[in-house]
Amino acid sequence: MTETKNEKAATTTRVDGLYSTLEWMISAFCYTLVFIVFEMQAYTIPTGSMADTLKGAHFRLRCEQCAYPYDYDFLPEAYRLDRNQTPGVNEEVKPGSPRCPSCGYFRQTGQRVPVVKGDRIFVLKSVYQFIEPKRWDVVVFKNPTNPGENYIKRMIAGPGETLEIIDGDIYINGRIQRKPPKVQDELWMPVYDNDYQPARPNEPFFNRHTWSQPFRNAGTSAWNLAARGPTVFSLDSTGPQIHRIEYDPTVGNDFRATYAYDYPRDYPLMPICSDLRIQFVASLEPSSIVVAQLAKYGAVYRAWISADGRVRITQTGLKDVPETLVEGSFPSWIVESVSISFANADHRLWLTVGDNEWGYEFPTEAGSMGTPKAGMPGAAIEGAGTIRLSHIRLSRDIHYVSGQRASRAMEGKPFTLDKDEFFVCGDNSPNSADARVWPSPGLGNGKEYRAGTVPRDYLVGKAFFVYWPGPYRPWNGTGLADSMERTPLGRIGKMLLNVPWVDGMKIIYGGHESLTPYPASESARHDG
Repeated sequence: MTETKNEKAATTTRVDGLYSTLEWMISAFCYTLVFIVFEMQAYTIPTGSMADTLKGAHFRLRCEQCAYPYDYDFLPEAYRLDRNQTPGVNEEVKPGSPRCPSCGYFRQTGQRVPVVKGDRIFVLKSVYQFIEPKRWDVVVFKNPTNPGENYIKRMIAGPGETLEIIDGDIYINGRIQRKPPKVQDELWMPVYDNDYQPARPNEPFFNRHTWSQPFRNAGTSAWNLAARGPTVFSLDSTGPQIHRIEYDPTVGNDFRATYAYDYPRDYPLMPICSDLRIQFVASLEPSSIVVAQLAKYGAVYRAWISADGRVRITQTGLKDVPETLVEGSFPSWIVESVSISFANADHRLWLTVGDNEWGYEFPTEAGSMGTPKAGMPGAAIEGAGTIRLSHIRLSRDIHYVSGQRASRAMEGKPFTLDKDEFFVCGDNSPNSADARVWPSPGLGNGKEYRAGTVPRDYLVGKAFFVYWPGPYRPWNGTGLADSMERTPLGRIGKMLLNVPWVDGMKIIYGGHESLTPYPASESARHDG
């Protein structure tokens, strides 16, 4: 016998009720526990201004072509709903066509997708009555122009500091501010992931054209870009010749500061981000060498990894900077299969080979790595000998956009904060109403606060944990709810086993240093 539609609906309702009860019990337990131990408060993220770190109501999607998972903002106004209102039913994705952040495919389906509510977080209240805020903390504060509502942003600058945003980076008193490692890891954005290959590459919707492999052989290079299917690259060469593959941003996603979370209409207007990271897993035969390469402002930075365990970081194109920046070594046996990451962000290079890391820090003054007009960013992989590469990924750093709406603390317009004033920005920089753009002075407590600042009086607390990353929804590769098993027991089993987003529970990382400028003098240094 088969179930009728009414029986199916009743079973689904019972499963949803069970899950809602479970969700309520977990939430109640968490609330009780933390309020006993600490003075905390729970919040739900209302908008996407902090995405992808923290998400408001959104759609969870998978690319129809390559199956890359990503989230897309839910905008109530597109559905004639009030602000912060979410529907209780699946909705067609609006506005526009979301774009995959890996293969660049613009979503074509008109299918309806569940709307996921915003992340739910814990906030340490009143913590800033006892300690000073730290740069890069994620803070909750009263909206200066409407103190009755709370905002959440990332702390960028504080009292006595002069802020200037130059080419997407944060400068305080003329010196770039480097993000702590945990914060930096959170803020990398995908450009291309070679593990996700399109199923129908001949469709003309990949950045408005058909798809082809964005890594390409340069000149007479002999890399095989389909050694074990399209996700594995290999090289089998003899002699000293270096063979090179380059990422072509005119074929794949480019290096603009775009967010898959945002409406793609403004993508062509976004600035170019020059801070990149390239990652892969490499297997090297004896006498082989693999090179990860990044370009910024006309200079080229290379990380050389040899099968005998030697590493070097070099640069070409910068005057008054040594060609060899770092030298080191690691256990050569790990080259049988080793993860490699080479990154350039905030005037710092760092190379990771397995558990080993080497870095080089340039001076923090603007211009110490060149000027933006000197050349476009780029990424490449070079090698000699016998090499196999897999899990090849390219990412970009967060880029605080200027122009368009942003008008405060932009390049050439430094902004100095007075006593008890703070400056905040959203991680979703192109789509965040924050201190860069607030047009009106703040009001409250019988005072008027300067436009573009958060007064100390309005700091509520520090966000530190996502305890429930939106309600659970089972889903398949299109983002639609999975069809459950026909029996109630099967449905419950499916629900318990298919929880792909529970790992969204996480610590919200912040700064580890108080809001203080860099020392008056600093020189380049490296760590081996």
